[in-house]
Amino acid sequence: VEAAHPVPDAKGRDAAAAMVEAVSGLSRDDLVLCLFSGGGSALLSLPLPGLELEDKQAVTAALLRSGADIAEFNCVRKHLSAIKGGRLALACHPARVVSLLISDVPGDSPSTIASGPTAGDPTTLGEARAVLDKYGIDAPRGVYESLADPATETPKPGDGRLAAVDNRIVAAAHNSLAAAAAVARRAAVSPLILGDSIEGEARGVGRDHAAMARQIAGGGHSVSPPAVLLSGGETTVTIRGSGKGGPNTEYLLSLAIALDGQPNVLAMACDTDGSDGTEDNAGAMIDPSTLERAKSLGIDPQERLEDNDAYGFFSALGDLVVTGPTLTNVNDFRAVLIAGP
Repeated sequence: VEAAHPVPDAKGRDAAAAMVEAVSGLSRDDLVLCLFSGGGSALLSLPLPGLELEDKQAVTAALLRSGADIAEFNCVRKHLSAIKGGRLALACHPARVVSLLISDVPGDSPSTIASGPTAGDPTTLGEARAVLDKYGIDAPRGVYESLADPATETPKPGDGRLAAVDNRIVAAAHNSLAAAAAVARRAAVSPLILGDSIEGEARGVGRDHAAMARQIAGGGHSVSPPAVLLSGGETTVTIRGSGKGGPNTEYLLSLAIALDGQPNVLAMACDTDGSDGTEDNAGAMIDPSTLERAKSLGIDPQERLEDNDAYGFFSALGDLVVTGPTLTNVNDFRAVLIAGP
């Protein structure tokens, strides 16, 4: 069933309802095999009784614009769902459940991947309410009523009804970074893996990585050129402008501004599922000529960054990376190459 992402739609709701129906009435002799990957939080959307799909759509859209990180986002989604936050496992009880997980979240916690349909939820209703308060989310009345009802609390780790569940991670961001590091070594480039769970504002991460690249290029680091900085994780964008883009293109635009044409430094940042945010590109690329080429077209990089229009910036330069759906998702992949002199 093809459904919408990141804002859920009726197709995803109906598919989730069909899943719950399919596992109802099982016995201890039954086995349920589940396959979950990144994006499942949106695709597997079944509102709790008393909530409507429109309620979840409104909250999702607001959280997407807020800059909330994935753990905060999923905390809210789990507490508004009849299938996430361990509730699918409850529907399967007492059958045995084996879930194979492709992780797209920092830390690779089964309770966060796809909002943990078969994992006990360590977060609480109070924490979900706190997320809405933190970001000033004006949610529908039914959402607040549901989050105030103790009866809607999710099952927790250690719940006896989850004893027959086996969650196994079969792929994660560190796999993509290790593969890239192996490619770099074969090309006589020194890889430096910064981590597979980097979070924070995309533009802030971009500035930090630019500072490190400059340090390496200037000989002030233990790693010498040619070298490549590799990182994964999920950065966020707090939307204040009216432009288009995603965390990878915003990261790159900030990186390019901070590098200011630094010679011999090139970079690429892409979402491994082929979609950066809500646009049609996986990400983009920069090189030392990026800012100069933009200015020759009358484009002000800083203005585009403040307008959250990184997509428009890289589209005008022809530097978007467009792969189409890759059919897997181990979150963002970033590579900053510091070439030799």
